[in-house]
Amino acid sequence: MTRIRLVFVLSILVAVAVAVPAQNRPISARMAETAMTRVWADSPNGPGVPPKWVYDYGVILNGMKSLWQTTGDKRYYDFIKRGVDAFVNEDGTIKTYKVDEYNLDQVRMGSAVLMLYRVTGQAKYQKAADLIRSQLKNHPRTNEGGFWHKKIYPYQMWLDGLYMAEPFYAEYSAVFGENNWDDIANQFIWVEKHTRDEKTGLLYHAWDESKQQKWADKQTGRAPMFWGRAMGWYAMALVDVLDFFPTDHPKRAELIAILNREMTAIQKVQDKSTGVWWLILDMPGKEKNYLEASSSAMFIYALGKGIRVGYLPATFTRTANMAWYGVQKQFLEAKDDGLDLVKTIGGAGLGGNPYRAGDYDYYVNEKMVTNDPKGIGAFLLASVEMESAPFGAGKTVLLDDYFNHETKKDAGGRTIAWHYKWDEWDNGGYSLWGDIFNRIGVRTETLSTGPTAVNLKAADIYIIVDPDDEKESLKPHFIEQPHIKAISDWVKAGGVLVLMGNDFGNCEFDHFNNLAREFGIQFNKDSVNHVDGNNFEMGKIMIDDHSPVFDNARKVYLKEISTLSLASPARSIQEWNGNKVMSVARYGKGTVFAVGDPWLYNEYTDGRKLPADFENFRATKDLTMWLLDRTKGK
Repeated sequence: MTRIRLVFVLSILVAVAVAVPAQNRPISARMAETAMTRVWADSPNGPGVPPKWVYDYGVILNGMKSLWQTTGDKRYYDFIKRGVDAFVNEDGTIKTYKVDEYNLDQVRMGSAVLMLYRVTGQAKYQKAADLIRSQLKNHPRTNEGGFWHKKIYPYQMWLDGLYMAEPFYAEYSAVFGENNWDDIANQFIWVEKHTRDEKTGLLYHAWDESKQQKWADKQTGRAPMFWGRAMGWYAMALVDVLDFFPTDHPKRAELIAILNREMTAIQKVQDKSTGVWWLILDMPGKEKNYLEASSSAMFIYALGKGIRVGYLPATFTRTANMAWYGVQKQFLEAKDDGLDLVKTIGGAGLGGNPYRAGDYDYYVNEKMVTNDPKGIGAFLLASVEMESAPFGAGKTVLLDDYFNHETKKDAGGRTIAWHYKWDEWDNGGYSLWGDIFNRIGVRTETLSTGPTAVNLKAADIYIIVDPDDEKESLKPHFIEQPHIKAISDWVKAGGVLVLMGNDFGNCEFDHFNNLAREFGIQFNKDSVNHVDGNNFEMGKIMIDDHSPVFDNARKVYLKEISTLSLASPARSIQEWNGNKVMSVARYGKGTVFAVGDPWLYNEYTDGRKLPADFENFRATKDLTMWLLDRTKGK
């Protein structure tokens, strides 16, 4: 709770310090408006979208994706899609992108392409992702195997390049089942080996294997400076790649160790009076050096996410919180009823024409920019991370994949489980619900075997959704008496159980009801709230004003659901048109929540389909917090 209180206090202090209008809106939302209206304002592709395929835009889109996932606000999704569609043609070719340039910067936008493929399933996005992937298959490498930063920069690995390429490479590998994990891990391992200063733990901007560049040390090949943003790129790449990196891979632990080494070094050079970081990290106060926005935001994002997910220990919390306060105080300015991000170094690199020497004078004399897209993108990521408090740290939610185990072939020909899964980003998935859990520190896990006392023991919340019948699975796993005993004993000991059915004809009822009966609940073999086409009002349910579960949501969408019959200890918490549609039951030390529909899947929570006055996303947050609060009995 210490961190939660500190974040809250700092937010109040910053509201006073920044003193801008619209203070009831999160800073992340206000900065998103800047991204959509003040960056590339005169572009032929429209405000917020650059005229060319550039990595800067990929950083902003990554921030927008995070904001969309935490708000369910369709505007952010539409901004991402409009921007990507300005470049990706129907055949998957990409305007202004050339594979044979072999430029890692150009891979950064691939993450937004993959997001749209995972959400929509549209072939053009898969083809575009395949095209970007083809670059990495033939990209030139050092003798050791590290990607050159660009073909025009032979034998050079830059820290920047890890963020440009590796998150896309990792996500693509996970989505399409490619085993590239050793190669991905080695990129981080090699560049740390060649750039890390043993005395300070800081990383030099780049390494030239050939030692031919004028900026390269003739003995080590290292660039001369510890440039903040370079280390920021590297830190963000680590925490993003780990999202996809297999948990059982032997090199995962090494990536986490690298992140800890880097953040330990970064912590030591944090400016103690402001909480942020200097452009050149190890030269505080030197003439023309300055406190820099983009690197500070990047470190906040890596620290906040690393702590939340468990890659970093909680001892880094104070560093992250003080930096978050400092960034808002040092780098945000109110202007024309909006918000500007100031003091970001524009472009910076090494070599080229005119030649960039990479020494101190070079960096401090590069142009300082207001509302630089790299800084704004990093700020969006940092703000979304820091606006979430880890109320659920140490808790685990377990999603059944045994009773509900429909399968299909994916784009790569693999047989995969689908329908109401955490990692499913399209309409039928629970990726947004999973993200809500993750944002408050709860681990999302999947149970692909029958529940037992042993495999339920570590779970705080267990969700069973829409069990299969013979139409949905050739060999469905039915809920049997040993499962009922294990589940009911677990609830009695303090577990929180969620039962989500479906309407009659789309769910197995008899065995499911044998379990539900233990808690006084029966799913009726009926179907109410029928909806014709897109007449969404037909699926409306108004949440009671004094609902014990839903503090904020009122108008929600629930179509074609089974109603409930209840007996003690169950009680109705929501009725509609004379039908009981939601219930809770107290059972021993535990709690059960039941509704006759899978309900909270992406199609009706991500903002893309329902009219804006429906509050399913808000209801998902309400239910999540209520479930988490019930776990106190365990």
